[in-house]
Amino acid sequence: MDDAGIDYSLVQQAYVGYVFGDSTAGQAALYGVGMTGIPVINVNNNCATGSTALFLARQAVASGAADCVLALGFEQMVPGALKGTNTDRPSPLGRFIDTLTEDQGWEPTAPRAAQFFGGAARDYINQYGIAPSTFARISVKARQHAARNPLAVFRQTVTLDEVMASPSVFDPLTRLQCCPPTCGAAAAIVCSEAFARQHGLDMRVRIAAQAMTTDAPSTFGSHDARKLVGADMATAAANKVYAEAGIGPEDVDVVELHDCFTANELITYESLGLTPPGTAEKFILAG
Repeated sequence: MDDAGIDYSLVQQAYVGYVFGDSTAGQAALYGVGMTGIPVINVNNNCATGSTALFLARQAVASGAADCVLALGFEQMVPGALKGTNTDRPSPLGRFIDTLTEDQGWEPTAPRAAQFFGGAARDYINQYGIAPSTFARISVKARQHAARNPLAVFRQTVTLDEVMASPSVFDPLTRLQCCPPTCGAAAAIVCSEAFARQHGLDMRVRIAAQAMTTDAPSTFGSHDARKLVGADMATAAANKVYAEAGIGPEDVDVVELHDCFTANELITYESLGLTPPGTAEKFILAG
């Protein structure tokens, strides 16, 4: 609120994203800021939770339902949080697990998420024959950036040899190619142009386009772990926002993408159209 330069009393709706918190944790967090009686909608959408909260905030403003909306995301995780805790009901990821098991097998002792993204890396290697070290280079690049970011979780640079020599989690992914359970928070104010003008807010930052997609039949029917981890969804979302914004991937100067595992980052380069299919290794080696 301080950064936006407005009072919380002007916020008309709030969308709060988290995955591992208790029910209505969004209300508890915002009541510490103020109790104004506004709708507080809690969002849980796995890795897309934060962006979903922002999507809904923008949608509320674009529809005219509100002029000023808060999108908030926070998470407090513990080691092993991604394993899932409910054993008395089918897992929401059951179909994903069954598909990967059918195609590549399943290792009960390996981390579930690492098997999905490690499986995607294997499928990419099998199709294009790239070196496993290509994925490790992404960690080296990310740590170089993190060393310059005071808010980064890990700010120590690593070498390619260090990444490759770190313990294997699920081949070809090593520990330094996997994100750990992490705690943090972020927030954004989304408002209409009329609201920004009325309150003298900086109007240079705009959401030019935004899209949200979910799984298509190809996710389970292609026998490709890259599809299971969202390659087609990312392509569909990218194509929608490029069309809405009236630009192409060649016009993009900065990209921040979901890098839970190095394999996901490499695959997403191609899904976003930053480099043609099968050329991610060349793209990475070129810096």
